[in-house]
Amino acid sequence: MDGQVKRVKRELIRRGAILDIYTDTMELPDGKQEEWDFISHRKGAAAVVPVRGDGKILMVRQYRNAIDRMTLEIPAGSRDSVTEDTRVCAARELEEETGYKSDDLSFLISLKTTVAFCDEFIDVYLAKNLKPGKQHLDEGEFIDVEAFGIDELCEMIYAGKLQDAKTVSALLAYKNLVNQK
Repeated sequence: MDGQVKRVKRELIRRGAILDIYTDTMELPDGKQEEWDFISHRKGAAAVVPVRGDGKILMVRQYRNAIDRMTLEIPAGSRDSVTEDTRVCAARELEEETGYKSDDLSFLISLKTTVAFCDEFIDVYLAKNLKPGKQHLDEGEFIDVEAFGIDELCEMIYAGKLQDAKTVSALLAYKNLVNQK
């Protein structure tokens, strides 16, 4: 590829609660122009792999409108602001969604969720030394908490039962970490 792809124009189509949707006019290496969709995730997000003392991982089951079904995922959520530390966000989401707290959060992996059309990033943390508390679900949020072993979760990944990208990536990163010890 001799030339470069260059953005000629970006037009805001819709401003949402956490996402902005744009149409980008792009100039391609051959000089032709095309319109591409772009979604900006204004705040970024954080997620957490919460591991209990018995080695089981806490997962959240919730309905996802985009795919019209229940999913099993690691706890996650958007930052409150673009300046919020993702570690703080991960700790908050852990407590909100599972009812557990942890003073032992360590960075696990950073992800770009859908690079073809969205700039969302998610920093994922590992949480150990979990202390039970109380869920603090957002209004309109309905979440069940379930615990699984890492091998059982990996079997679900390979069987196509777990498909959420952040969850798959985070669990495989955790499995790799465990295998290195």
